[in-house]
This record gives sequence, structure tokens and C-alpha cells, in this order.
Amino acid sequence: MLPSLDNLIIARQGPMTTELVQRPGDFGLGRVPSRLAPSGTIRSICGFCSTGCSLLVHVDAGGQAINLTPDPHHPVNHGMACPKGWEALTPLAAPDRATTPLLRRSGTDALEPVTWERALEELVGRFRATLDRYGPASLAVLSTGQIVTEEMALLGALAKFGMGIKHLDSNTRQCMATSHVAYKQSFGFDAPPFTYADFEESDALIFIGANPCIAHPIMWQRVMRNARNPDIVVVDPRCTETAMAATLHVPLRPKSDLVFLYGLARALIARGAVKPDFVAAHTTGFPEFAAFVASFTPERVTAETGLSPEVMDRLAGIIAGRERVSFWWTMGVNQSHESTRTAQAIINLALMTGNIGRPGTGANSITGQCNAMGSRLFGNATSLLGGHDFADARHRQRVAEVLDLDAECIPTEKSLAYDEIIDGIERGEIRGLWVIATNTAHSWIHSGRFHELRANLDFLVVQDMYATTETAQLADLVLPAAGWGEKEGIFINSERRLGVTRKVSRAPGQALSDFSIFKLIAEAWGCGPLFARWKDPESAFHLLKALSRDQPCDFTGIRDYAHLEDAGGIQWPYTERHAREEGGRTFIPDAPPSRTSLQMGGAGGYEPPAARSERRLFADGRFFTDDHRAVFYFDPPRPMPEPPDEAYPFLLLTGRGSSAQWHTGSRTDKSAVLRKLAPRSLYVEVHPEDVARLQLQPGRSVVVRSRRGEVRAFVVETATVQRGQVFMPMHFDGVNRLTFPSFDPHSRQPSYKACSVTLAPVSG
Repeated sequence: MLPSLDNLIIARQGPMTTELVQRPGDFGLGRVPSRLAPSGTIRSICGFCSTGCSLLVHVDAGGQAINLTPDPHHPVNHGMACPKGWEALTPLAAPDRATTPLLRRSGTDALEPVTWERALEELVGRFRATLDRYGPASLAVLSTGQIVTEEMALLGALAKFGMGIKHLDSNTRQCMATSHVAYKQSFGFDAPPFTYADFEESDALIFIGANPCIAHPIMWQRVMRNARNPDIVVVDPRCTETAMAATLHVPLRPKSDLVFLYGLARALIARGAVKPDFVAAHTTGFPEFAAFVASFTPERVTAETGLSPEVMDRLAGIIAGRERVSFWWTMGVNQSHESTRTAQAIINLALMTGNIGRPGTGANSITGQCNAMGSRLFGNATSLLGGHDFADARHRQRVAEVLDLDAECIPTEKSLAYDEIIDGIERGEIRGLWVIATNTAHSWIHSGRFHELRANLDFLVVQDMYATTETAQLADLVLPAAGWGEKEGIFINSERRLGVTRKVSRAPGQALSDFSIFKLIAEAWGCGPLFARWKDPESAFHLLKALSRDQPCDFTGIRDYAHLEDAGGIQWPYTERHAREEGGRTFIPDAPPSRTSLQMGGAGGYEPPAARSERRLFADGRFFTDDHRAVFYFDPPRPMPEPPDEAYPFLLLTGRGSSAQWHTGSRTDKSAVLRKLAPRSLYVEVHPEDVARLQLQPGRSVVVRSRRGEVRAFVVETATVQRGQVFMPMHFDGVNRLTFPSFDPHSRQPSYKACSVTLAPVSG
């Protein structure tokens, strides 16, 4: 029998707290703890980007959110918020929220409301029939970096251990797969080494393919607080908002990053900037790397990157002459046909110059989504829960013991990657797809292909806050999900900080938290007893703690959600030993946090802290590889897969358009304030000389066409793009009809940033 959903009640628990009270069978729908400050506020981590800002959500006497302000004492944002954070509550009240399950009736185009019982029957029946007919490789799940860690882990365990679904990946593949693989190979584990204090403690900050002024505004504000008069270098084909504020802009030719970085390594070696003692004691492979980069002469670098020798010399001088140099990258590096080796070329620069493990240093990947780090550790896709290895029998046994499972139900190999799942749909091997909190039909590269392949799927389930996304409109079944602010759990931000996001509003209609939906599906599937210990998100959190034990990401020293809140979030690793040595003392966010950084070595190099709000990795030079040495990885550069040619003479660059926009706009477009702060129509930035040569009219429409599709956009004339290049913001659904589907061979991350297009005025 399917579980009943009609026994949910609301009870007032004191003047300032609302709880959803559980009865047997509610499957985690119930308790909504609210740690209310005396002022009637709830601290909660923002659910947009990976910065992990703390917001004070102000609630009425019934515990319902009425507005919010940034947390002035949190060690991440220090009272600041970007436009998205200020408007975080607005999407919850959008009129197009999915409020009931929707099923596409046979022979019709309409999605019609059904009960949860009917929706579960349909999902279980259709998915089981597919598995019975085609086998475990016939179903796939595409998840997200937006839901809380406990939900990601429950989904991964349910899909693979309970339902027997072989393939699961997430949209983290679109943003952070490269950094995950690069760190894992170079350091032995996916371990971003930095803390946000490094923004303020660097003598030189090198941003490569990153525009934090727009993409991560609060991080950029931390840069602006740096009192060390730092050099700020931006390596980017465009003169972005961040580049305009830099002391040096390095406008290299798109996708010449590897040549540039190898040439820079050669220049630093020539300058004597290598730290030989550090390299000899803590790394492997530098002599081979030094021999490899010898061929990247100034003449070659100039020819292939378009940069002058003077620019390269000036940059090498900055790095060689500064004590604390930090290297930062994001999607301009990660989204490339050779992205993993590019990220590792940056890591190599930090290693060879000894710029790691010290304040103001590091090879630092800035994450995209609010919980992409949680997805990387606990998504159960390419890595087994907790950063374990599916192929290692010892790891499978350990996970089975922690979760009280039969190890035989754990797969022995990782899932297909996102692009391989799409290929499987095209081949007819994957017949059912379950999409959770992501918008594949808009965001996936060469998106027109997904629309075409939809016909190959026998059953498409979309679980989302909104039934109006491009992907939901293609679904056979839509499951209405609660969003940020309507549930609780843990996010892990770019600096590895775990923070609690709290429930401050009840989801509309029959929408449920993703955690609750997964529990209901487990019961309906018949594997509910496997997940009996996953009673609610906080009980699941304790399972994740146990899974992290003795891993590099060990956070067993965190007691509970309250501990995280009192501490202003805690960065992993935070073991039981660390907790004992700190004597139970934590940072209480009732006063501005200390600026002193805690040093944390990668394999036990712990120094007792003067303050506990910041911690970085590798202070002792010990990494997570078997011999505790970091590894130099490198490969010869490969040509851009689709360079401009006579038929398509322009190179299309894509990226974030404004700090008021987020991903496909499914949430930010719900805010009237954010809509006023960002363009409402698709635009294309074109260099003035190209505007004149093609006789284009600024503000007028053009057709932007690639070999895969075409869109209309209005022309913005600007010298921020180079001649022969154009830029379009990724937030509009037409952009990914154009992008070319090439993938990094190591991370399988798509190369969104470069493809060839042509421009033509709209006639009439």
C-alpha cells in the first residue's frame, strides 16, 4: 500500500516557531526546527551560488518568512549580499509553482493534475517495466548541484542501491567536473585548498577564465577588502567587469590557455622563480614537466595566444616578485575541450612556485552552484558516497557497513557521465529518464539535440519547483518539489564550508521536499526498509558524517546542525580530534569573526588556531596521494574543435550576463527587481569594427547562426570583445542551440565557451 499524505498538520510551537508535526508514515515531511534568534530571525545559507552567504530571514509570529537581510557577523559574507541573495524569498511565491503532481494523459499534449498516489504508481510502474524489459542500464537520473547534501546522498543511494538504476549524473558535470578530476589526480582527492581569507591576504591574485565581479560578487568584495595593495591579473579574452578593475588584463586568444600557461611556466623557470626545496620534498614529476615546457618559447606563445612578449614578461615578473600569489579559476577554464589539463597547468604553477598551503596562496577553483561541492562528495555518481571508489571492494564494504546494506547492491563501477547518458538516449539504450532540479532542455550543450532525442524516451519524469521550465514542459510526469527556504539541510561552499539552510516557508499546495519525495518513492518501490535510518535530513547528516570518517573530507567532529550554526559553518576536514583539541570552543556569530586563519595540513598538519572561522589545506605540504606528494600532470595542447572559418567567421563566447541572473532564469526571472537589473532580451556583444564592417545597427536584431541552429539577438556594440569574437549570456534559452558539443576527455565536461557562428541583419 502506498503511504498516506493526508495526515500532515501544522502546530504552533511557541510564539515564534512553526513546526510541521510528523505522524507515522509522513516520511520526513515533519519537523522543521527553527533556531530563532531573539529578534525573530532564522539564520540560513543562501541557495544560489557557491559563495555560501548567511542570510537572516525575518519571520512573523507564525514562523513564516516576511523578508531577509545579510548576516553581518558570518565569516563568509560579513553582512553583504548580492542582488540574488536579497531577492532569495521572491521565487518561492511565484505564480507558476508546481503545486500538484502533473501527468501527461495518453494521446494528449496536456499535463493534468493527479494525486501523489497516482503519480507514484505511474513512476514505479513505468520505471519497473523499463528495467524488466531493457535491464538496469535502461534508466538514468540527471540531478543537480542545487539541492541539499542529504537529498543528493539519499537520491544516489535510492537510485543505485534501492532501485537498481545504473546511471546517475548531475548538472555539476556542467560546472565542476573538471576541478573535481584535476584536484583528484594532482592532490589525490577533490580538495580545493583555500579559504576566503586568501582573497584578502594575497599579494597577487591571478584570475583565469573567471569573472567574480559578476559571477561571485561577494567573493569580489572580499578581494576589494585586501589591504596589501595586491596586483590583480585577469586572464580572459573579454575585457570583463573584473578585467576592468584589474592591474593587468591578459586578453589571450580563446582556448589558447594551455599554450599560455605552459609558456608562463617556462618563463618562471627562466626567472628562477621555482622553489626547489618545496618541489623536491612535496611533488612528483617536476623535472619531466620542466623539460616539457621548454618548447613553449616566447615566439610560440605569441604566435598561438596573440599576446605580446611584454605582457608575458610582466605577468611572470608579478608572480616571481610577490610572496603570496593565489591562482583562481572557474568556468572559463572548466568548460573547455582540454579543461582538466588546463586546470592542472594552473595547479602546476602554484606547486612549482611554492604558492600553496600558506595565507594568500593556492590553486583555487571557485565553484558554481550552491552545493556543487556537496554533489562532488555525496552525489554517488562517479564517486561512491563520501569520495569513496566504486571499484574498490574495501570502499564498497565500508559504505555498506555504515548504511547497513548488503555490499552486493553497490555497483562496482561508476556511472556514465551526462554526455554519455545523452548518447545512450540517442542509441535507444536509455529509455527512461528522471530529471531533478535541473533544466536539461535549456542548459545542456547543443540543446536542440535533447529536444530531438526526447522522442526516444518512453518515460520522462521531471522533479522541480516549477512546471514551466523547458524540460518540465517535455515531461510525462512532473513531481512538485519544495525549493530553498522550504526545507532544510547542508550546503558545502567553495571553501569546503558546511552550512545549514533552514526552512522558513511552507511549500505551496502538495509540493514536497526532495528528501520526502525520495522517501515516498523508496516506499512505493518496496525498498523503504533500506532507508529507514534516513528519517529526516539531520539523521541523514549523521550517516554522511560516518561515511566521511577517515576520508580527506572527514567532518566527524561536527556534532549536529546546531554546532554548524553556532560556528558560522565549518570547513572540512574537521575530525573528532580537531574538535577535542579545540576544547569544544567554536566561533559564535554574535560578533565580527577574527581575521586570523587556521592552518590545516592535508594529512594531519594541524596547528592550534587563534580563531576558528577559517582553515586551509596543505600547510604541511602533505597531500592525499599515496606518497603524500602532489603530481605534475601535463599533455600537449589540442586544437579548438570548431574554429572560425569562412562560412562561420566569428567565435562565440558565452558566460554569465549579470549578477542579477542565475542559470536558466527559472528562479531569478520570478523577481521584478532582478528583471529590472538585467536585460530581458537576448543580446550579442560585437566589436565596433565588426559592427561597422557588417553594417549592423546597435540595438537592432541580428540572426546569430551556427551549424546547429540560429537565434535572434539585439546588437550591443562594445570593445570589451575582441575583433572576430562575440559574446552572449547563457541565461537565455537560444544560446545553447548554437554551442558545439565537445567534451574534455578526462572530466567529460562540455566546452560551452567557443564555437563558430555567423551574424546577419534581420531583413525587414
